[in-house]
Amino acid sequence: MAILAACALAAPFPFQATNHVPQTFKFDVKPRHSGSRTPLQELVYTYAKYGWQIVIIDPFNPFSIVDGSTSSDPAPAATTSSAAPTETESMDAATSSSDVAIVTTVTAIVSVTASSPSPATSTAPSTFATSSVAATTSAVQSATTTANGETGQVTASPEQNDSEYLSPVTIGGQPLTLDFDTGSADLWVFSNSLPSSDSAGHVTFDPSKSSTFTPYSGATWQIAYGDGSSATGSVGFDSVTIGGVTVAHQAVELADNLSGAFVQDTQNDGLLGLGFSTINTIQPQRQKTFFENIMPSLALPVFTANLQADASGTYTFGAIDAAQYSGPIHYTPIDSSAGFWQFASPSYTIGSNGASVPCTTCSPAIADTGTSLVLLDDDVVAAYYAQVSGASQDQSQGGYVFPCSASLPDFGMAIGSGYTAVLAGKQILYEDLGGGVCYGGLQSNAGQGVQIFGDVLLRHFFAVFDGGAKRFGLAKKA
Repeated sequence: MAILAACALAAPFPFQATNHVPQTFKFDVKPRHSGSRTPLQELVYTYAKYGWQIVIIDPFNPFSIVDGSTSSDPAPAATTSSAAPTETESMDAATSSSDVAIVTTVTAIVSVTASSPSPATSTAPSTFATSSVAATTSAVQSATTTANGETGQVTASPEQNDSEYLSPVTIGGQPLTLDFDTGSADLWVFSNSLPSSDSAGHVTFDPSKSSTFTPYSGATWQIAYGDGSSATGSVGFDSVTIGGVTVAHQAVELADNLSGAFVQDTQNDGLLGLGFSTINTIQPQRQKTFFENIMPSLALPVFTANLQADASGTYTFGAIDAAQYSGPIHYTPIDSSAGFWQFASPSYTIGSNGASVPCTTCSPAIADTGTSLVLLDDDVVAAYYAQVSGASQDQSQGGYVFPCSASLPDFGMAIGSGYTAVLAGKQILYEDLGGGVCYGGLQSNAGQGVQIFGDVLLRHFFAVFDGGAKRFGLAKKA
């Protein structure tokens, strides 16, 4: 996985921030149902995203492979921690819509639910604001801030299998649906420069229709995966509005050339990265993410993800809404040096009464809302499926499968040294492949030195991404 050297993150020229702090409002964003990735495509996509290689044998053509990507770059730095006690997440079906929870810790509140990707905005004094953005998924780059003391919410709507959650974002007055991704740091969108064959089914951004767009002369960006998927293009600055809160001079990457999985996935119009800008791909100068730009102006320097299984969820910026979770929030320090929300995961549990298994060799973990699966160290995932009757590795599917009738044990993942997040067995079944065979939501990381805790885990908990204190937290859902 590429780890870029540190460099300046400021915009190449001065800018004036325009503060848009609306009063309370909300709107619904419905999930967009069209094609979605199969489990195999999801695995290849995730491996490629992190620069890993995946070799999948086609039983009908055993000499062919699918190469998900190769990289000689180092894995994220490991952190240390001791074993964590187990605490099981509540078995509530997590199907309640909870589109928007309005935060009341600040003076002005903006609440946005996922439905129409075109949020309304209004102008208010530059005091405290709250904004909410609906989660589906999107990537956003930052370059300017908004008003001080803001908070906001956005509803997140899932695709099939909850493979990604899409959220409404307005760029230069144009509504788009983006994937919020804590595992990347680029805000890129489909642009009108793409050929119609590549943009079919997507909403494209047209900079000529934005009165606030400014080109970043000479700047480029590129995301290239070993499976042949790539995205490249130009860069500009424009106003980006999420949940009624606007960054007036945010770096936006315009896709002029796309291939592979990006074109095939018609569920979203781009990506809004919520990782750290050390992995932003803009050259010659990396740019800050939307969250990094807005963080100094938020009431609290945090955002939360309250994703749901088969229902709309909520992203909240600038506040931790007590109505969305119950009990304590279990925090662990993160190591953001590699650009990710990365933390130690030094133990695991298997079974409803399973003892904590210390794992001094376990790789650190990344909380990644842009990945659907949970990818674990080989020995950990093998230990789990050893307890599942009939489970086996299916090379044609790229991972573990099992009889759909099999009883799945619970599985717990340590979140730092003080808490273990436990998934019930039924929450680990990812997809019915047909013929009585099912695909598991826990799969191997192919020995890549980092574990990915994606939406199979995150959609069953309330997640806190604390940029101020550099920590990540989980709590039970309300």
